[in-house]
Amino acid sequence: MSEDRSVSRGLRQRHIAMIALGGAIGAGLFVGSGVGIAAAGPGIVVSYVVAGVLTVLVMRMLGEMSAARPGSGAFAAHATRAWGPWAGLLAGWMYWALLVVSVAAEAIGASRIVAGWLPQVPAWVWVAVFMALFTGTNLAGVRHFGELEFWFAGVKAASICAFVLLGAAAVLTGRTPAAENLTAHGGLLPHGWHGVAVGTIAAVFAYGGLETVTIAAAECADPVAAVRRAVRTVLWRVALFYIGSMAVIVAVVPWDDPAVAGGPYAAAIGRIGVPGAAQLMDAVVLVALLSAMNANIYGSSRMLHALAARGDAPRLLTGRGGVEDSDGAGGGALVGAGRAVLASAAFGFGSVVLSLLWPRTVFPFLLNSIGTAILVVWILIAASYLRLHGRRRRTDGPEQEQERGREQAASMWGFPYLGYGALAAMAGVLVFMLVDPGSRSQVLCTGAWTAVLLVVAGLRRHRRGPVAGPAVAAAPGTGPAVAAVTAPVRTGPGTGRPRS
Repeated sequence: MSEDRSVSRGLRQRHIAMIALGGAIGAGLFVGSGVGIAAAGPGIVVSYVVAGVLTVLVMRMLGEMSAARPGSGAFAAHATRAWGPWAGLLAGWMYWALLVVSVAAEAIGASRIVAGWLPQVPAWVWVAVFMALFTGTNLAGVRHFGELEFWFAGVKAASICAFVLLGAAAVLTGRTPAAENLTAHGGLLPHGWHGVAVGTIAAVFAYGGLETVTIAAAECADPVAAVRRAVRTVLWRVALFYIGSMAVIVAVVPWDDPAVAGGPYAAAIGRIGVPGAAQLMDAVVLVALLSAMNANIYGSSRMLHALAARGDAPRLLTGRGGVEDSDGAGGGALVGAGRAVLASAAFGFGSVVLSLLWPRTVFPFLLNSIGTAILVVWILIAASYLRLHGRRRRTDGPEQEQERGREQAASMWGFPYLGYGALAAMAGVLVFMLVDPGSRSQVLCTGAWTAVLLVVAGLRRHRRGPVAGPAVAAAPGTGPAVAAVTAPVRTGPGTGRPRS
């Protein structure tokens, strides 16, 4: 097994379990879901089911690969092994950009909430406070990040569970006219299947972030067990937190109520009759935003650290050792992932500055540039899984036997058919976004960002010269095929990966 020993093992199983439980519950669900409901009406439940099935399949594929070969590079490392350096560079930098721009958006959203409570303090002051707080937390050590995220995720998970229980009770006791809310405002699909498709796009982005748990698992004492537990809980988390809460919202409050667009959860709690609903949900959304900031600084720094370790980012961003001291308590010199933390936080803060200077031009362009980044990453995950899984089946050797044993801990169903089905579904979402006027700009901007990264990868390959690696297509059981699968990722002249 190839492990990344440049990071610590400071996370505990309870940290990973809670990060998996609530790590992806952020503003995309609490606030962004209002856009999906406005587009799909009660059909948003169908949208979340479709996107949820896709998410579960992607996570099963990622979980199987990560259980076979855990590492902080996660899907970027898998893409490199499957397709070559260009795929790892594309997946890593695309995900890093998605996270650092998201940090900026979350910092802005959180600052506006607190500025509403304390208007005498400018919002930019709160942005600086939050950025400094979570940068310091991530620099202090991975255990500090894990502990903070443990409590953040607990609050979010408990809030949604309480929300679902209260909503279900209101429906079952007849306190809200569920049947009328679902059918009397244009029917179950007021905007037809086009609305459901638009809602599916919003749902996909709300699910984005679940894959970060495989990055965190690499810093756990038993990464294989951590991945196994996280992946096995994906199905019921999707069903309860996402699909369940959407069903409650459209049953409790009419989907076309203007309050839904501003905050669907607050609107639903207000209809149920919870005192101080707006203030309560503001507090929950604030926790969700701060949690997402914390997790995204962590995830972006680890991805950047892994890119630097492979030579796909400046070498000064990596070093000997991680952020942790030898006892795992944290602190110490700014080596290893600590430099990547500072770099990622700096870019996130720079994006905030751009939002203040050019709120109608540059920052919207950044947001559009990452609009379909999660789909690009998911497509690379699925394509890498299909190639690597098939390669392991055709290759014999002790390393492959160990990988096959570990991958059973979080195996994907229905190989290869469900994998190809997931790829087709993601391609379909991209095609729909390209032809839909409301989302076409996101596809084009992300496409431009993808093209730039591919050009960079091509220039790097040209500069390094011809790749002299073992042939991937060698006969099963032969040395070259085993070497192609098991060789650790290296960079530099003469150490390239096999041609894809």
